[in-house]
Amino acid sequence: MLSRVANSTYWMSRYIERAENLARIIDVNLLLILENQVDASEQWDPLVKITGDEEFFYKKYKTATRENVIEFLTFDTEYPNSIISCVSLARENARSIREIIASEMWEQINKFHLFLNSKNAKKYTQIAPNAFYNEIKTHSHLFFGITDAVMSHNEGWYFYKLGQMIERADKVSRIIDVKYFHVLPHIKDIGTTYDDIQWAALLKSASGFEMYRKLYQRMLPDKIVEFLILDKAFPRSISYCLNNANLYLHAISQSDIGSYENKSEQLLGALRSELAYTDVNQIIASGLHEFIDSFQVKLNIIGNSIYDTFFDITNETEIFYKEFEE
Repeated sequence: MLSRVANSTYWMSRYIERAENLARIIDVNLLLILENQVDASEQWDPLVKITGDEEFFYKKYKTATRENVIEFLTFDTEYPNSIISCVSLARENARSIREIIASEMWEQINKFHLFLNSKNAKKYTQIAPNAFYNEIKTHSHLFFGITDAVMSHNEGWYFYKLGQMIERADKVSRIIDVKYFHVLPHIKDIGTTYDDIQWAALLKSASGFEMYRKLYQRMLPDKIVEFLILDKAFPRSISYCLNNANLYLHAISQSDIGSYENKSEQLLGALRSELAYTDVNQIIASGLHEFIDSFQVKLNIIGNSIYDTFFDITNETEIFYKEFEE
């Protein structure tokens, strides 16, 4: 497969996953405020922090109000990680690989793009914001479902799934990190109803509330952290995402599981081992923020390594000429 095609497939998936995650986080935030369960003035800044782009936001918007944050995360075309930018970039990547994707995929991503760019989209966020963000989630789920059903599960699909898992692991880690500090702004809130509401919001932001409650009846911070980081069965936990990313990475290179043939497989294997041989008590004792911060750095290094291994045209050309000379 051409590196250009692999790269577009990988990023098409990442951008749709990113848009869907942002929509879910905003939707949960709106519901909490609507039900008067949180202080609205303190609830929007954490959403900016989740993106990791606080500097960009505060340079342009100054204050984290509801209107500013929704505009920034949803409709700001100058911000490359807004929902509208992500879907536009996903559509552009899909357009460049029309030869390998199914027409149903192209039609769905176009519908998604048209929905966000309709003249009534911004008005929709004011009149019925939760319905608007649920529509975004539905468009995303339709795209992922259609893709799994109609795209051949070959090398292109492996790149598509690899991108989805890497992006999902990144976003879940950011949700945990920011929400962890927002959940406990004051010592007096620990163990209160307000505390439980915020932990429930953390689970809902990762679509894990119902699955968590099936395992545990109470809102226990250590169990929630364990569920979202180490649970091997929940499809949005960090461990689940990394384990599946590893399978897709080995399927691409056709190397044996448990070994490695390139830097990406080595780095991902090391990060998976780190998670496999730790427990939630060690994570919390060493500092959850420090753990997540280290994880995000390592995940970014893995993302850069995937680019160098599979998508870097310069590297591909050098390998070609080396093999040609031999």
